[in-house]
Amino acid sequence: MENKEEFRDSIATADDRGKRLWVFPKKPSGRFYEYRKYVSYVLLILLFAAPFVKINGNQFMMFNILERRFNIFGFPFWPQDFHIFVIMMVIGVVFIILFTVAFGRIFCGWFCPQTIFMEMVFRRIEYWIEGDRGKQMRLEKQKWDAEKIRKRSLKWFLFFVISFLIANVFLAYLIGSDRLIQYVTDGPLNHLSTFISLLIFTAVFYFVFAWFREQVCVIACPYGRLQGVLLDNKSIVVAYDHKRGEKEKGRAKFKKNESRVETGKGDCIDCFQCVQVCPTGIDIRNGTQLECINCTACIDACDSMMEAVDLPKGLIRYASEENIEKKAKFKFTPRLKGYSIVLGILTAVLVGMLFIRSEVEARILRLPGQLYERKADNIVSNVFTYKLVNKTTADFEDIEFRLLSHKGEIKPVKTSNITVPGQELTEGTLFIEIHTAVLEDEKEKLKIGVYSGGRLIETTSTMFMGPRSFN
Repeated sequence: MENKEEFRDSIATADDRGKRLWVFPKKPSGRFYEYRKYVSYVLLILLFAAPFVKINGNQFMMFNILERRFNIFGFPFWPQDFHIFVIMMVIGVVFIILFTVAFGRIFCGWFCPQTIFMEMVFRRIEYWIEGDRGKQMRLEKQKWDAEKIRKRSLKWFLFFVISFLIANVFLAYLIGSDRLIQYVTDGPLNHLSTFISLLIFTAVFYFVFAWFREQVCVIACPYGRLQGVLLDNKSIVVAYDHKRGEKEKGRAKFKKNESRVETGKGDCIDCFQCVQVCPTGIDIRNGTQLECINCTACIDACDSMMEAVDLPKGLIRYASEENIEKKAKFKFTPRLKGYSIVLGILTAVLVGMLFIRSEVEARILRLPGQLYERKADNIVSNVFTYKLVNKTTADFEDIEFRLLSHKGEIKPVKTSNITVPGQELTEGTLFIEIHTAVLEDEKEKLKIGVYSGGRLIETTSTMFMGPRSFN
């Protein structure tokens, strides 16, 4: 090869003219693939169950963007808690960055929903219907006879059914599982706009898993681009040991009864099994590449071949460039320490926010455009609106408001029992009356307590307007 870095000028799934090259990966097998299957089964169960599991009446996971209501691990978050939600997202990003710096794109190969669905669901259906790599390639070139029509129709039908199922689960995350079940019970014609949205989601998932496939990881996913910034020669990635694989004479086909030590040939027997099994179509022997998702399929394939030719395993393995070049062990670098400190600080801030987070959010604001009213006996009255948001599933009854900072009275317009239902909000109007002798300035900051059945559940503050002179 005249230019050893030429492979970096283009992607493995496109030819010189930019035309899509369809990837037909060989069905993987081996210990890492078995581990990935177990991890995938657990994550798939969690993914499908999370919207339907409830903790204290709250959906385990929900991201209702339209109504700005979120449930994370059973804890409800309202728009008033948006700062907490942002901190949680930042922690997630910093954690992924820390993990990537240490272990490369391992998230993509083991935990990413795109990889799990593609490799552990859709690809396995394809292997079941069309066969392994060789059979799929022959079927692709085969004319549209009865066999091809039958296999492709069955595959596409199952792909559509699973895409429709994923779209329903996705919708359950967005609008809530109770509402989704209600919509299904009522029938699609009674909720036509939601049903159309569901079909759009289905079409998107079908397009991604039936056609776009690995291009999501190669082209669309921004996380792959971050590798160039985050990875260094100390990061542990799926790597080819070029020192051992190439040696003095380079790669060479395996010959029986040949001593590769005496001939100076590398342990790589140039079998291309690592290339054929790769779901993104790259050659890992070229080094770390953007397209590599660290799925370990090449490790299993190479280990199998090394075992077959009686050579040591681990020619492709989890290792850093520094480990391959210098046999250096993994170290907790200053860079990793810095990210860990940031992660620790953010986590501590989040824990603190969760501890001081109240069950009820109260806001009391002066009615816009309204001045104070002077009443008999030097009483000054202001009109306010209040909004109470209940973040729990329990109802708060017998709500009353008390002045904590000044002597005075709070008179709600609604004098009967004020209730804040679970996960709902209650709005209303109230008057605050204070004697002028208590006021020290034309604008006074009041501290107000919100009580339910005599128990203080929240405190809030507001500004009270009075006359400029109190004499």
